[in-house]
Amino acid sequence: MNAKITLIVNGDERTVVTDPERSLLDVLREEFHLTGTKYGCGEGQCGACTVLMDGRRTLSCVTPVVRADKKAITTIEGFADGDSLHPVQQAFLDEGAIQCGYCTSGMILAAAALLKDNPKPTDKQIKEWMNGNICRCNGYTKILNAVRRAAAQIAEVKIP
Repeated sequence: MNAKITLIVNGDERTVVTDPERSLLDVLREEFHLTGTKYGCGEGQCGACTVLMDGRRTLSCVTPVVRADKKAITTIEGFADGDSLHPVQQAFLDEGAIQCGYCTSGMILAAAALLKDNPKPTDKQIKEWMNGNICRCNGYTKILNAVRRAAAQIAEVKIP
């Protein structure tokens, strides 16, 4: 049986009537046409589907949309401030941490969640946190450099 689910997606209230067990990822992509969040493994193992739910890293491919009811969801499409990239996005660009781009939105949102809770992580903490996100291009050194760069710049900017 379908249910009416209301989400606050990138600051806008959105409603969908759907199967409550349908994945948040599917609703974001198919109903709201927010395709920056990627389908990778479908098992919550690769991190390509990472979004922020109430500011916390969430694997949207294994999250039933009903769990997101009345919650704030941030996707990569809502991460920049108008034409200004978020510092994490800018750091990924500056460090060349965007290769094929498939993992990038999940990597950026995962990094932002880390820096929100730990604005000065060690390399070990960055590696442990980012371990849940897989880069098929093997760009991990550039990703680590990007998170370091963002951490250095993030003190003056609030993460959504």
